[in-house]
Amino acid sequence: MNLFLIFIGAALINNYVLTQFLGMCPFFGVSKKTEMALGMGIAVIFVMLLASVLTHLFYHLVLLPLNITYLQTIVFILIIASAVQFVEVYLKKTFYSLYAVLGIYIPLITTNCAILGVTLINIQNDHTFMEAVINSIGAGTGFLLALILLAGIREKYDNNTDIPFVFRGFPLALFSAGIMSIAFMGFQGLVLGR
Repeated sequence: MNLFLIFIGAALINNYVLTQFLGMCPFFGVSKKTEMALGMGIAVIFVMLLASVLTHLFYHLVLLPLNITYLQTIVFILIIASAVQFVEVYLKKTFYSLYAVLGIYIPLITTNCAILGVTLINIQNDHTFMEAVINSIGAGTGFLLALILLAGIREKYDNNTDIPFVFRGFPLALFSAGIMSIAFMGFQGLVLGR
């Protein structure tokens, strides 16, 4: 039950994009088309999971025993950058069409502060290995959900000529994300005591 609550908490209640405002750059950059949003969301889930596993192991097997936990942020950034490079090479060799569509946004995963945020929160909340894995999957799923919802909204109003010119594009995307954020903050009463 605790693992389920961690998953729901990361995906809905404490959605990293819509309630904690982490990872906004790829959120707005890739949310123009649903296909791109789906590909980026899956890549973020994979990188988030891989980064959480690697950083959790490295923290508990190296940093903590050597009493050099003050290096965790630098080490975690290096681990995340390496994981993103692995994903980029894998996508280029296996799913070249998805790699071509995502283009510049794949290296953007490296600077996605939601991934670093998940790894640091896993350590800060003293999650066990399994809790860290579930938290990262939940956070990635929440990122994917938010990305697909915004992409669907943006696709719906991109071809609408009734919208005043001043509000088209990014201003309306920002407004839509704000409304989505308010809606997701309504989930905070979902689980008592969290």
